[in-house]
Amino acid sequence: MTTLTIRLPQALKLDLDKLSQHENRAISDIVRESLRRYIAVEKFRAVRKKILPFAEAQGLLTDDDVFKALS
Repeated sequence: MTTLTIRLPQALKLDLDKLSQHENRAISDIVRESLRRYIAVEKFRAVRKKILPFAEAQGLLTDDDVFKALS
Protein backbone atom coordinates (compact mmCIF):
# COMPACT_ATOMS: atom_id res chain seq x y z
CA MET A 1 0.00 0.00 0.00
CA THR A 2 1.20 3.53 -0.69
CA THR A 3 0.62 6.83 1.05
CA LEU A 4 -1.18 9.76 -0.56
CA THR A 5 -1.16 13.23 0.93
CA ILE A 6 -3.95 15.64 0.00
CA ARG A 7 -5.02 19.08 1.09
CA LEU A 8 -8.60 19.56 2.24
CA PRO A 9 -10.56 22.66 3.11
CA GLN A 10 -11.02 22.87 6.87
CA ALA A 11 -14.81 22.40 6.62
CA LEU A 12 -14.41 19.18 4.63
CA LYS A 13 -11.87 17.85 7.13
CA LEU A 14 -14.25 18.59 10.00
CA ASP A 15 -17.07 16.78 8.21
CA LEU A 16 -14.78 13.83 7.58
CA ASP A 17 -13.73 13.75 11.25
CA LYS A 18 -17.38 13.79 12.37
CA LEU A 19 -18.32 11.03 9.95
CA SER A 20 -15.37 8.95 11.09
CA GLN A 21 -16.41 9.28 14.72
CA HIS A 22 -20.10 8.70 13.99
CA GLU A 23 -19.43 5.52 11.99
CA ASN A 24 -16.54 4.43 14.20
CA ARG A 25 -14.39 3.98 11.10
CA ALA A 26 -10.92 5.20 10.23
CA ILE A 27 -10.71 8.23 7.97
CA SER A 28 -8.47 6.25 5.61
CA ASP A 29 -11.17 3.59 5.22
CA ILE A 30 -13.80 6.20 4.40
CA VAL A 31 -11.57 7.93 1.87
CA ARG A 32 -10.54 4.64 0.22
CA GLU A 33 -14.18 3.58 -0.11
CA SER A 34 -15.14 6.99 -1.51
CA LEU A 35 -12.37 6.82 -4.11
CA ARG A 36 -13.33 3.27 -5.10
CA ARG A 37 -16.92 4.36 -5.65
CA TYR A 38 -15.91 7.47 -7.57
CA ILE A 39 -13.59 5.49 -9.84
CA ALA A 40 -16.25 2.82 -10.42
CA VAL A 41 -18.81 5.46 -11.41
CA GLU A 42 -16.37 7.15 -13.77
CA LYS A 43 -15.50 3.82 -15.41
CA PHE A 44 -19.21 3.09 -15.84
CA ARG A 45 -19.78 6.50 -17.40
CA ALA A 46 -16.91 5.95 -19.83
CA VAL A 47 -18.29 2.57 -20.92
CA ARG A 48 -21.81 3.97 -21.16
CA LYS A 49 -20.58 6.81 -23.36
CA LYS A 50 -18.93 4.31 -25.73
CA ILE A 51 -21.95 2.01 -26.06
CA LEU A 52 -24.66 4.67 -26.07
CA PRO A 53 -24.70 5.11 -29.87
CA PHE A 54 -25.08 1.33 -30.36
CA ALA A 55 -27.90 1.15 -27.81
CA GLU A 56 -29.71 4.10 -29.38
CA ALA A 57 -29.46 2.42 -32.79
CA GLN A 58 -31.30 -0.56 -31.27
CA GLY A 59 -34.01 1.71 -29.84
CA LEU A 60 -32.74 1.56 -26.28
CA LEU A 61 -33.11 5.17 -25.21
CA THR A 62 -33.87 4.92 -21.51
CA ASP A 63 -33.00 2.67 -18.57
CA ASP A 64 -36.56 1.34 -18.76
CA ASP A 65 -35.96 0.33 -22.37
CA VAL A 66 -32.89 -1.64 -21.30
CA PHE A 67 -34.71 -3.33 -18.42
CA LYS A 68 -37.60 -4.28 -20.71
CA ALA A 69 -35.19 -5.73 -23.27
CA LEU A 70 -33.48 -7.82 -20.60
CA SER A 71 -36.69 -9.06 -18.99
